[in-house]
Amino acid sequence: MTNIINSEPTLPALPTTVLPAITQLTNSLGIPREALASDEEIQYAWRDLPRELREIPESLRGELIARMCVAVSTGLFDGAMNYIWNAAILHLRDKIRTFGLAVVSQILQKDFEEKHLLEYQDSRLLELCLKLNIIDEDGFFFLDQCRNVRNNFSAAHPTLGKVNDREFTTFLNRCVRYALADSSSPRGVDISAFISAIKGARFNASQCAIWIQRLADTHSAQRQMLVTMVHGIYCDPNTPEQARLNSLDLCNGLPEGLTASMRSELINSHSEYVAKGYEEKHNASLLFFEKLGLLNILNESEQHSVFSKAVQRLWDVHNGMNNFYNEPAFAERLLELTTQGAVPETVQLEYVQTVACCRVGNGYGVSDAAVSYYDKMIQNFSPREIVALIQSATSNNNPLGRRITAGGSYRSNFKVLLGLIDPGSVPNVVSAQYTHLLQ
Repeated sequence: MTNIINSEPTLPALPTTVLPAITQLTNSLGIPREALASDEEIQYAWRDLPRELREIPESLRGELIARMCVAVSTGLFDGAMNYIWNAAILHLRDKIRTFGLAVVSQILQKDFEEKHLLEYQDSRLLELCLKLNIIDEDGFFFLDQCRNVRNNFSAAHPTLGKVNDREFTTFLNRCVRYALADSSSPRGVDISAFISAIKGARFNASQCAIWIQRLADTHSAQRQMLVTMVHGIYCDPNTPEQARLNSLDLCNGLPEGLTASMRSELINSHSEYVAKGYEEKHNASLLFFEKLGLLNILNESEQHSVFSKAVQRLWDVHNGMNNFYNEPAFAERLLELTTQGAVPETVQLEYVQTVACCRVGNGYGVSDAAVSYYDKMIQNFSPREIVALIQSATSNNNPLGRRITAGGSYRSNFKVLLGLIDPGSVPNVVSAQYTHLLQ
């Protein structure tokens, strides 16, 4: 995102007639000069003004900003506060319009049209901006403080007292920083249209790109809500497969990926399925995490379940009919799982023995189409998994050990398997057995 550098306006010097004129005015009215801002306060406020104005995009330096400057030049800080506050509120209203009144209506679950926006009091407007993430919590806190100051110390209402140049500059800074400095306005996503599109026909490339862009253009809070909604659609047992694929495409296509807060919300939804005993939704949710490469954020027992099932299915296929034809798909899936993080320790032994058995083959040979997947998994064996491999190969208490003891193609294929392992990765505890098996 390109940073826009705003120009700093060069304000004219205060005419030598302005400050004396204020004194003349108070004298003619017969009121103390101290009733208005002092010359020093006016000079300091005027000096600091360009620095604050610089942060306001040039497109927003309109009539209200000009009036504020005139008010500052004469020390009418209470009037200047009112002008800058109104400019901030008008800009926040524009941001809500850009976001989409129809989308706001969906989020609030009630009618929200232009008249409602105009009728909103400033306090409710700030609350709505916070809800829409147009301002963050810091912005809400400081702007709400400004609202209270404006109501009690500006020219908008009878005042409780006066503000000096420092207090005005602080007020101006907060209005600029949290309302006016950012001229960008996120566009909200029409939720009903979004859901209809996902549940409709399979996305083509252009359609998918449009919805991904709309997600990217909205604010983070709505984007997080929509991603959580996508997860719910995916996990619904009644959702057709094309909608599930659309859901995955959207999540995979987000330019910034799934943020930490999004992942946290997804885990919360996933945990709810577990807590409420929604087995179908829970299983679908596991697949959702797997497809997005997020298994590593699940807890250890969840990861164990996913890996264990994948290993068991590969073993069942290996021992079933047409195993040479059926093994590749299951081997590929297991390899994909291993790329998402380390195999849980609780399933490592089962994993190592299954992959090794499939790689050395059965009495009829090896599934050639699956070999590349097995080789990649073996090359990525951790030292702990290498120990499990060597110890299994030298024991007759498991299928791998019994096959190697039988000799023949089992033995020769196992030597090829060992050749895939870097000798430097072999732990000392099994190095002697490793050397013996290579002979």
